[in-house]
Parts: sequence; C-alpha cells; structure tokens
Amino acid sequence: MQNTKLRALTEGAIMVAIAQLLSYFKLYELPFGGSVTIAMVPIFLYCARWGLGQGLIASFAYALLQLFFDGAYAYTWQAMLLDYILAFTLLGTAGVFKNMKFGIFYGTILGSVMRFLAHLLSGVYVWYEYMPDEFLGLTMNNVWIYSALYNSLYVGINMLMALAIFGVLYKPLNKYMSLNLA
Repeated sequence: MQNTKLRALTEGAIMVAIAQLLSYFKLYELPFGGSVTIAMVPIFLYCARWGLGQGLIASFAYALLQLFFDGAYAYTWQAMLLDYILAFTLLGTAGVFKNMKFGIFYGTILGSVMRFLAHLLSGVYVWYEYMPDEFLGLTMNNVWIYSALYNSLYVGINMLMALAIFGVLYKPLNKYMSLNLA
C-alpha cells in the first residue's frame, strides 16, 4: 500500500513537471490567453492510469504551476479561479474512465470539455468587456457565443492533438497502463 502511494506521488510529480515543460512550447497563443500545446497529454495519461482522486490532485498541482508561471492573463481573482485553478484542476476528471477500454480517449474528451466549460464561464463573466465587434469574420453581439468560439479555438485543438497522440501510441500505452500498481 505504501509503495503504491509513493509510486502514484512520484509518477504524478513527473507528469506534472513534463506537462509544465510542454506548456512552454506553444504552437499558437491567442491575444487574451489560451495557447495550443500538447501539455495536457501527460496529465490525461496520469489520470487514465491512477484514476479520479489522484488525477485531481495532480491536476490541481498543475493548475497552481500554470497560475504562478503563466498567470499573466489573470487580472482578477475570478480569472485566477476560473481560468487557472478550476480549468486545469478539472483536467483530472479524465480519471473517471480509469481501467476502461479506450478510457484514455473518453477521459481526454471529458477533461477537455470540463476545462472548456471553466474557460467559457470566465469568458462570459470576466472577459466579456474585451469582446470585439467582429471575431473570425462573424459579428459578435452575444458574449456566450464569443467565449465559446474563442475558447474552443485552443481547447478544442489541444484535445484533438491529445487524442491523435493517444491514437498513435495506444498499443504501447496499454503496456504502461497495465503495469502492476501494487
């Protein structure tokens, strides 16, 4: 039992560190925050292996690191809470699908959708004053639509990249996922 806890803690620390490192390699960054990276991949991998509880703990640690090192867009406590603490902690919900066939795919979708919802609420209640008159060639007069479009640009792409990576690595990952946790 003690060995399992130590293993979970160690793997969690390694995955959070890798995720933080990957978050600095941005393929694209939007003007008011949000970037396209593969940083969620190690978090989702950890969640699929260790489950919801451990996944939420690791995701919370990752959320704190994101806030401290990349929190330039968090001007208010509401933005800190929604865009960093809640959004990145909710990645841990991916652990719900632990030990399920294709669970890493379902978890990636769930974790990404939960993160998107946190950013969506932040866009509506915190960032609404920055809504432009036009976005992606569309006239913007609804803050919900603007926030959904803006946040789906990076969260959706991040999710699709993670799913593609897991698709390519699914067979080798099965060996890692089935390693004895005791």
